[in-house]
Amino acid sequence: MNARAVTVSEEYLASLEHGADWREEIEEFCARKDIDSAWFNAMGAVQDAELWFYDQDTQEYQSVTFDEPLEVASCVGNVALLDGEPFAHTHAVLSRRSGQSLAGHLNAGTVFAGELYLRAFEEPLEREHDDVTDLDLWL
Repeated sequence: MNARAVTVSEEYLASLEHGADWREEIEEFCARKDIDSAWFNAMGAVQDAELWFYDQDTQEYQSVTFDEPLEVASCVGNVALLDGEPFAHTHAVLSRRSGQSLAGHLNAGTVFAGELYLRAFEEPLEREHDDVTDLDLWL
């Protein structure tokens, strides 16, 4: 296990902009505030979504798109630098009108309404390629 201590520098509450992209809103906020590393939770609703599932055998993401309104029942993620820019690694549990849940890596989603809690860290974290998983991981 890799581990490091982090120091919280700031905490923010924010409303995501209606019509914006969910993940891009978080990344743009971090870029504006000069935040290189953070942990966040969010909830709300999206008008559509693209979820990714990482196939561990082929080491490739598989994309599934949902063109329907969905509740964001839970959203959690972290922010670290990827190629010098803040990248929001975002996972979400989305709910259909029927109550059926969908979950995965939230690559994109059009914000209907979103509320964000973000805890920024003093220490910058950078994603680096991991040969075992073929993913860009932090620490």
